[in-house]
Amino acid sequence: MRWEPFARACPELAGIAREWIIEAHIMLLGTLRADGSPRISAVECDIVGDDLCTGMIWQSTKALDLLRDPRMTVHSLPPGKDNPAGDLKLFGRAIAVDDPAAKRAYEETLYARIQWRPTEPYHVFALDIDAAGFVRFRDDGRDIWSWRTGRELHKRFRAGL
Repeated sequence: MRWEPFARACPELAGIAREWIIEAHIMLLGTLRADGSPRISAVECDIVGDDLCTGMIWQSTKALDLLRDPRMTVHSLPPGKDNPAGDLKLFGRAIAVDDPAAKRAYEETLYARIQWRPTEPYHVFALDIDAAGFVRFRDDGRDIWSWRTGRELHKRFRAGL
């Protein structure tokens, strides 16, 4: 599901994701190479209208990965071993945005944030989220939250590291 339906279905994880995106913008994107091996790349993410989007250089290897196989994972960029904010993961598919109006909205969002616009050609992908997870270490244990489309958010605390 796209960003807004995800935010309605799982507001707690969407809220954490929104804060991360607004503050840091940088996320780690996991894609699959043609041979099936994983690739991880840093990307900038922005919420554009009802979508969580990321832009990419035209024909970059990560964009070609997603055009061939749209499965992806997005992970918050951990600041170090002591990470009180926790680690967020979003799982799903990347959908190429080809509509000129949607690409202009992406450009305007990016420009408002960093006073720069990409020039054509470039790729924009909207992230379709099927599942999400969050882990935060605290009190000699860890909070583990998980969510999947069609299910409620599941929270548990696992004592001991």
